[in-house]
Amino acid sequence: MANPNPEIKYTKLFINNEYIDAVSGKTFPTMNPATGQKIIDVAEGDKADVDLAVEAAKKAFARGSPWREMDPWNRSKIMIKLADLIMRDQVYIANLETLDNGKPFSEAMMDVIYSVEVLKYYAGWCDKFSGDTVPAGSSLYSVTKKEPIGVVGQIIPWNYPLLMLAWKWGPALATGCTIVMKPAEQTPLTALYVASLAKEAGFAPGVINIIPGYGPTAGAAISHHPEIRKVAFTGSVEVGKIIMKAAAETNLKRVSLELGGKSPLVVCDDADVDEAVEIAHEALFSNHGQSCCAGSRTYVHEKIYDQFVKKAVEKAKARKVGNPFEKGVQQGPQIDDEMFTKVLGYIESGKKEGAKLECGGKRLGDVGFFIEPTVFSNVKDDMKIAKEEIFGPVQSIFKFNNLDEMIERANNTQYGLAAAIITKDLNRAVRFSNYVDAGSVWINCYDAVLPQVPFGGYKMSGFGRELGKAGLDNYLETKTVTMKLSNKNL
Repeated sequence: MANPNPEIKYTKLFINNEYIDAVSGKTFPTMNPATGQKIIDVAEGDKADVDLAVEAAKKAFARGSPWREMDPWNRSKIMIKLADLIMRDQVYIANLETLDNGKPFSEAMMDVIYSVEVLKYYAGWCDKFSGDTVPAGSSLYSVTKKEPIGVVGQIIPWNYPLLMLAWKWGPALATGCTIVMKPAEQTPLTALYVASLAKEAGFAPGVINIIPGYGPTAGAAISHHPEIRKVAFTGSVEVGKIIMKAAAETNLKRVSLELGGKSPLVVCDDADVDEAVEIAHEALFSNHGQSCCAGSRTYVHEKIYDQFVKKAVEKAKARKVGNPFEKGVQQGPQIDDEMFTKVLGYIESGKKEGAKLECGGKRLGDVGFFIEPTVFSNVKDDMKIAKEEIFGPVQSIFKFNNLDEMIERANNTQYGLAAAIITKDLNRAVRFSNYVDAGSVWINCYDAVLPQVPFGGYKMSGFGRELGKAGLDNYLETKTVTMKLSNKNL
């Protein structure tokens, strides 16, 4: 099933249901992070191409257009058809994702299945969002309506290329919006292929448009475009600020942001140590540590600290790193040389500031961007590796002895995307969930992210929610309609 050389079928921009060259004629290379070699050249979109995509999306959203006038249950049918087509081609798509992103093939297959679940979940919402009847006295009749916001821009990251596409497309399509999407320049291939499936499923021209390119050009054009009514972005805090500024400077377009994280995972003294080690390991090392909600601050009670560290190191040393197409591989390469160098820099910082390097800490091999699974103990809250998002396979283990103090330490960060606690004490778990500042709180588990459960952050981890019913709110306007009633007798 795993195929390290899948045929690359689409490399051009997807606008108005057609694959076309960039107006400039430019291309850029997408790279294989496992080898550091070029896979293929992809059309490089910029402002001129975004303008074309927005015009197509505006036309598709115009009053009287097939998409705008489509009954919600028919919209649902097309979304389900798209999900079924993705499932039909799941092996090919997973191979494409592994080639372009570097995640193990088995994980890419799981991403495909989860993406299908998200699209089908939102297909079920097409005819279920509604307004209210509002009491307005005997002489007025007031109702609210929920209407699609219009043309939306979506900018997705490289760590979960297909999943983030599904998270963004699902609610936008369910509500009847039209889309101009920029995939990450590191990982454009799956979005370009799935666009062909959208056409096959029956989406009208202009409903979905894909513009691969770079953030300062294509991304900036989306953020600044006066005809785009909303931008959804997943990525760094720095770029999130740039997008908000662009929205303020142009048409005050609505913005939703899912940004970085430095999520605490607290292991209490009553936890099963083996189970806690397993949960904490996957919370950090999953997807090579390249996850916004990674459990990157592992706080362990002093009573079980030494035992936990010993087992965590054994677990990390046993993690199989290598060719992501090989069976049994759990960790592939970091996405590119920039992130590879950044992660190694954080490891050096941890050593210099006095954290104890228990294992790993070096490059693995001499080809590609592989880093050994790394574990630090004796990490202090004021260290750089404790405060900044590493986005790599580096587990930092802290010590604590009091839960109330621990909650304060957990909240002492600019981020607030996720948090977790492992304990057998229900009172302790609920107390933690009540007071920790995080958009998602997991108890005795981690990364329990489901299509029906809202996901998003507090503080500088962003605002707005994706997934669940709450995910629809980003793409809907509320219109109030009030009518005066006659006082004449019936």
